Formats: sequence, structure tokens, C-alpha cells
Amino acid sequence: MTDEKEAGDENVVGNRGPEIGMAIFLLAIGGLVVTDSIRVGIGWADDGPRSGYFPFYVGLFLIASSGWTLLRALIGKSPLKGEFATREQLGLVFAVLVPMVAYVALIAGLGIYVASFLLIAYFMKRHGKYGWPVTAAVAAAVPIAFFLLFERWFLVLLPKGPLERALGF
Repeated sequence: MTDEKEAGDENVVGNRGPEIGMAIFLLAIGGLVVTDSIRVGIGWADDGPRSGYFPFYVGLFLIASSGWTLLRALIGKSPLKGEFATREQLGLVFAVLVPMVAYVALIAGLGIYVASFLLIAYFMKRHGKYGWPVTAAVAAAVPIAFFLLFERWFLVLLPKGPLERALGF
């Protein structure tokens, strides 16, 4: 008896879909790198290579390797066989990924400190099962500590939202 799922089980996600998805994503990133490298210049100047020279070739390599991976996955010649993850494992990944994406989106409107408070509070309550007093204390203390560290000590400004502006920061 084993805990592993069989390859034909409907609760298993195969390798093909994630492999194709990542290949397309990296192909797009490579295209972005090449396009921007061309914009800033990929040739030689009198004093040496221009800013986009090295990134241009890295982007080309990324496009070529991602294109090769995508082609092999589409025609079924990928060396990766079997399962990528079970649906339960993917659920655990998305339980962390979705709040992190929301956190990044909230930074623009609420600022990094309020967004950090919300993220820490969410994880402590939802996943850590801590009580409200501990959750509130830690969720408030961490952004305050980061504010003091970055804004006061290192003099590095981080994104602020309406609360910080209302408090005069």
C-alpha cells in the first residue's frame, strides 16, 4: 500500500499542461527581454557594448530553449512523464499563491505597510490558527518594524497608501 496516486487517477495533474504553460510564459518573457534590449540598443558603441547587448542574447537563448520545450511538449516527446502534482498538492500551493498575488495588487492602493498587515493577519488566522490578540500584535509589529528599518534607518522609501499619508508620512 502506498500514498502515491496512480498516473491514470483523475486527482493527478500531469506534466504536459504545466510544462506547456511555463514554456509559453518564458517564451513571452524572452520576447519582452529581446524587444526591450533592441529598444535600448544591442550593438557596440565607441566605449563598448550597449546596454541591451548581453540581455538581448540571454533573451534569444530563453526564446530558443522555451520554444524547444514547448515544441517537445506539444508533440508528446517531452522527457517528463507521469504526474506533476495531485490536486490536493496544487490546492496547497494556491492557498499561498492567491493571497500573495492579492498582496502585491493591494500594495498599489493601500501601501506596503497596510497590505503587509492584512497578509500577515490572514496567514496567522487562516493557516496558523492563532488567536486575535497574537495575530493583531504580530501583524502590526512587523510592518512597524519594517517602517522603522527601511524608512528611518536605511532612508529607503517604500510604497505608501492613504493611511500613511493621513498620518503625515
